[in-house]
Amino acid sequence: MSRRLPVGAPGLLFLTLVLLIVSWGCARKDSKAAPAPQAMPVKVQTARPQKVNETTEYVATLKSRDSAVIMPQVEGQITKIFVHSGDRVSTGTPLMQIDPAKQQATVKSQQDTQAAALANLKYAQQQYDRASNLSAAGVVSKQEFDQAKSALDAAQAQVQALGAQVREQQVQLHYYRVVSPSSGVVGDIPVHVGDRVAVTSPLTTVDKPGSLEAYVYVPIERAPGLKMNMPVDLVDGSGNAIAHSKVSFISPQVDNTTQSVLVKARISNQKDSLRQSQFVRARVIWGSQESPVVPVLAVSRIGGQYFAFVAEADSKGGYVAHQKVLKVGQIIGNDYVVVEGIKTGDKVVISGTQFLIDGTGVVPQESGT
Repeated sequence: MSRRLPVGAPGLLFLTLVLLIVSWGCARKDSKAAPAPQAMPVKVQTARPQKVNETTEYVATLKSRDSAVIMPQVEGQITKIFVHSGDRVSTGTPLMQIDPAKQQATVKSQQDTQAAALANLKYAQQQYDRASNLSAAGVVSKQEFDQAKSALDAAQAQVQALGAQVREQQVQLHYYRVVSPSSGVVGDIPVHVGDRVAVTSPLTTVDKPGSLEAYVYVPIERAPGLKMNMPVDLVDGSGNAIAHSKVSFISPQVDNTTQSVLVKARISNQKDSLRQSQFVRARVIWGSQESPVVPVLAVSRIGGQYFAFVAEADSKGGYVAHQKVLKVGQIIGNDYVVVEGIKTGDKVVISGTQFLIDGTGVVPQESGT
């Protein structure tokens, strides 16, 4: 005996099939009607070439080309200091006095000895004159005359020797007053009245203003690129040049401690704005080349890497934004110097970058500078 379907079952199946066909047709219609995503209008700026200097900054020390380190020529105790740090002095200006009492006593003793020798010379001269007259008259022998002549010669030699010693001690006495060897500005004075100094003790310095040298220590890795007359600029904390110069000396030796090469550059210090022993930033200019530059606002930094979007033509005649990884150099004004990642002529997106992802369609609009 076969089982029969309810009377309404065929109608229900037919209705379900019709609904499925209608819904599938509507879905196809809706999918065809969905519009394609619109290209995003963005402002772009063409990467332009610019002459860029290849530079490296180092810490340099300024030293005076005409700086005299004042050291005593005698030992003793300082009794007076006639100047202060910063004073301007001329040649021969007294700087310090070292106690001359002992030397004065030595000079006085030598002078007394010289006076005794002069008295002895006077007596020897008298004896010689007497012997000479008596010898001419035949009263004394030639031997006695020769003895008188020998005594006179010895007395004269002794006077001359003592005279030389007195002059030497008098010259030595002058060294107890320390004077400036040239005109200039007195530097730091590390000693005080009452200090005992030796011939190796620095007393102060006298610097002639307006003539300085920058001592720059360049790492040995960059030494092969050093050349005479290579430009060197001194810059302030903001990177602005405060003095221009050129390499005037390259050391033929390497500093064993720092493994660097000493480079000197003469600095004209007309306004006395720079000081002896001052630390400054020296920018060595190795050369120049043309590199593309892009606005700073077009560059983003993520995880230590720099990125920028570039509008590139696609196969359909439109433009697509592609994200480029950049290697940037120094900042010039409001632009980054691009070392790698962008070439001259690329259309760099400078607006709406926060809404872009790689591959987004864009409508580039050229922006002004």
